[in-house]
Amino acid sequence: METYYIFKDLAIIIVAAKLLGILARKYKAPQVVGEIIAGLLIGPSVLGLVQQSDFLVQIAEVGVVLLMFSAGLETDLKELLKTGPIAFLIACAGVLVPLIGGTLLHMGFYGASPWGSENFYKAVFIGVIMTATSVSITVESLKEMGRLKGKVGATLLSAAIIDDVIGIIVLTFVIGFKNPNSHPGQVVLSTLLFFVAVFTVGSAVYRAFKKLDERYPHTHRISILGLALCFFFSYAAERYFGIADITGAYVAGVALCSIQDSYYIEKKIGISSYLIFGPIFFASIGFKTSVDHLNAEILLFSAGFVIVALITKIIGCGMMAKICRFSFTDSLKIGVGMMARGEVALIVAQKGLSVDLLTPEYFTAVILLIIASSISTPILLKLLYARDAQRSSHT
Repeated sequence: METYYIFKDLAIIIVAAKLLGILARKYKAPQVVGEIIAGLLIGPSVLGLVQQSDFLVQIAEVGVVLLMFSAGLETDLKELLKTGPIAFLIACAGVLVPLIGGTLLHMGFYGASPWGSENFYKAVFIGVIMTATSVSITVESLKEMGRLKGKVGATLLSAAIIDDVIGIIVLTFVIGFKNPNSHPGQVVLSTLLFFVAVFTVGSAVYRAFKKLDERYPHTHRISILGLALCFFFSYAAERYFGIADITGAYVAGVALCSIQDSYYIEKKIGISSYLIFGPIFFASIGFKTSVDHLNAEILLFSAGFVIVALITKIIGCGMMAKICRFSFTDSLKIGVGMMARGEVALIVAQKGLSVDLLTPEYFTAVILLIIASSISTPILLKLLYARDAQRSSHT
């Protein structure tokens, strides 16, 4: 293919992704849903206006790395420490129950397989996708109701952040174990060494960036060096520890999240991510979402996937919140607030596709989950808070 065709593809992707993204937002759905649908429409499965290429695959990989770096930069460590112990327990339950639920769902459809087999890891990976939580929709809903600063809101926010960290660690283990050349002890040791290295190097990086930030605040060099750190951590994670590049990008963001200009770095990185890398990443998921092999079995599995993913989050997080002495209603709010899925679920699914733990037709299930959870979470939260308000007015 001639090089200049790339520019035609980029133009089509960016325009289609933004138009469908705006349309999705107009109807109260996440913008990323529109961008994924745009990729499906212009991709090989439907109109065929854009064909998948190595260039687009590589640009999409940069996009996912930048998204995870931004997620790390937005982490509030102080809030994490304040509500840490309870939020950690809720997050652990919010990972464990969906992980088991997703694994059992896959085994129910395709049969149980012995530990270490290809089918076993595929089953576990379905559970890994379910572990991810996207709290942005919940945060927006709580803001509208003026409930974000309360105990429930703070716990939800912290638990969602910890949930994604644990989910990424689980993803790292599953990918490591799936590698035929790896051994369980080697995977555990590599992961532990990675986090020891991250803590050691991350502390030094934080101090260096803090001094640089104090001397040159609000300058481009801060965001440029931050971006370089993101790419280096992503490279080092894969190259030296056999850990997913997105894990390296995320911890690079966490290393810088407490410096004064973390928001400035995120803002600068966010511009390129919003304009080009993000749309290409989400559209590329649409390219890979196969409709050719959709059948009654896949659609039935997708329906079960959505139901299990929503219910297991409510049960896992809600029950742990109740154990931690929240009221029944507040426990239900936490469970409902944690069931929203978004970018991280897509990122995990994308990583599964790249290592042959997921096939394209199952992206349908992930997209349906994001749509269903994005619509139902705000509605259910408003109903729960409205019921609380009614009870208060009667007492």
